[in-house]
Amino acid sequence: MVKIGILGAAGYTGGELIRLLINHPQAEIVFANSESNAGNKVYDVHEGLLGETDLEFTSEMPFDQVDVVFFCFGHGKSEAFLKEHEIPANVKIIDLAQDFRIKGDHDYVYGLPETHREEIAKCQHLANPGCFATCIQLGLLPLAKAGLLTKDIAVNAITGSTGAGQKPSATTHFSWRDNNFSVYKLFTHQHLHEICQTLNELKPAEAPHVVDTLDEGYEADGITVDFIPYRGDFPRGIFCTEVVTLNERPVESDLIALYKTFYQHAAFTHYSDKALDLKQVVNTNKGLVHVEVFGKKVVITSMIDNLLKGAVGQAVQNMNIMFGIDEKAGLNLKASAF
Repeated sequence: MVKIGILGAAGYTGGELIRLLINHPQAEIVFANSESNAGNKVYDVHEGLLGETDLEFTSEMPFDQVDVVFFCFGHGKSEAFLKEHEIPANVKIIDLAQDFRIKGDHDYVYGLPETHREEIAKCQHLANPGCFATCIQLGLLPLAKAGLLTKDIAVNAITGSTGAGQKPSATTHFSWRDNNFSVYKLFTHQHLHEICQTLNELKPAEAPHVVDTLDEGYEADGITVDFIPYRGDFPRGIFCTEVVTLNERPVESDLIALYKTFYQHAAFTHYSDKALDLKQVVNTNKGLVHVEVFGKKVVITSMIDNLLKGAVGQAVQNMNIMFGIDEKAGLNLKASAF
C-alpha cells in the first residue's frame, strides 16, 4: 500500500486527485493539507465526494508517515515551499506545477510516460507535464522521433474553464465564459518550453532544432512552434489541432502506421481511425490522436481531459510507474456514452 500526502488539496487538482486515490486499490491518503480548510470535511469543498469519503483537511504535514507527496500548488509555489520545508530524502515528490519541468539545477524527471517511462520508474522526484503540453506533444511525438518535423508547426488548442484553476477571475465566472470564446497568450504560452524540450530530446541528431516563440531570436534557423490557445465555454477537456508541412508528400497509410506503432505500448494514448470528439476523453485518463494528410500538410488532432491526463490522472499514472504498480491502477475511468 502506497501512503500518500497531498499539499494544496482544496483546489481542482487536489479534489480530482482525492477522487482517484480513494478508489485506488493500492493507495492510502494519510493527509490532505489545506491551511484555510483545516478541520473541514473534504466533501465540504469537493462536494461531489459526499458519500465517498469522510477524510478531513488538515494543516499538518506528517511527511515521515508517507511514501510520496503530491504538490497541487499554483505555479512558482513548489520551489518556494521546498526552500522553507524539508521533506525526507526517502519520500518521493510528484509536482503538478511547472517549477521543475525544464531541465536545470535539480533532479526532477519530466513525467511524460510516452517518452520518459524508464526515467520515471527510477526517479525520486517528478515534474508532471502541463495540460496543453501533454496534448500537443501527443500529437507531435511520432513525427519528431521520425525526424519529419520541418518549418513552422501551427498549433491551435482550446481548453475548458477548469484549466484556469478554482480561484475565480474575470475570465472564469459563468456570465463571461458561457456562450463565449476567446484567445489568450498568443505565441507566448509557458508550456512551449517543455514542448520544445521534449521534441528536441526525441528527434534524430541531424534533424533541425525546435525553438519556440519565447526564445530570444526564435526567428533564426530552426523549427518554430506557433501556439494559439483558446478559452472554451465548457468545463473540462482540451482539443488540439496541429498543422505540420513536410518536405515531401507522405503516404497517409504510412503515416498512420507510424503513429500506431509509436503508441502501441502506451497505456492510455491511442490512435483513432475516425475523427475525434472531445466527449471521448472527458473524465478519462486517455489521450486520443488522429491524422489526416492534405498534400504535404499533415493535420493532427489530439485531445485529453485537462484535469486527468493533463494533470492528476497522469500524476497517478506516474506514481504507479514509480512504485512498480500496474500502470492503470486507479484509472479505470469511462467516458460518457452521450
